Amino acid sequence: MDDLSFDDFLKVDIRVGRVVQAEPYPEARKPAIKLWVDFGGDIGIRKSSAQITKHYDPEMIVGKQVMAVVNFPPRQIGKFMSEILVLGLPDENGDIVLVGPDQPVPAGGRMH
Repeated sequence: MDDLSFDDFLKVDIRVGRVVQAEPYPEARKPAIKLWVDFGGDIGIRKSSAQITKHYDPEMIVGKQVMAVVNFPPRQIGKFMSEILVLGLPDENGDIVLVGPDQPVPAGGRMH
């Protein structure tokens, strides 16, 4: 693994947002959910596609706070344009569990 400088780390803008809308994405190659995440302020609402269907469904994820990289360039995921990378970790089966704060925090807060 290559070392990363602190300046390089600071280039990655990881923020907290709240899921305000979620829809199934059956057209995706792998089961996924379309997410609209509100980061407040200047960032506003950004969208993403996430392969999180093993642990989440669209109805239960609305209102959840999640962490995401907000300064990657947009990426086309099928017919859906993903604007952020929502962060998660694999469970023992490799299924994604979302990363978020364990207490409510203001939208748009940058990870330290």
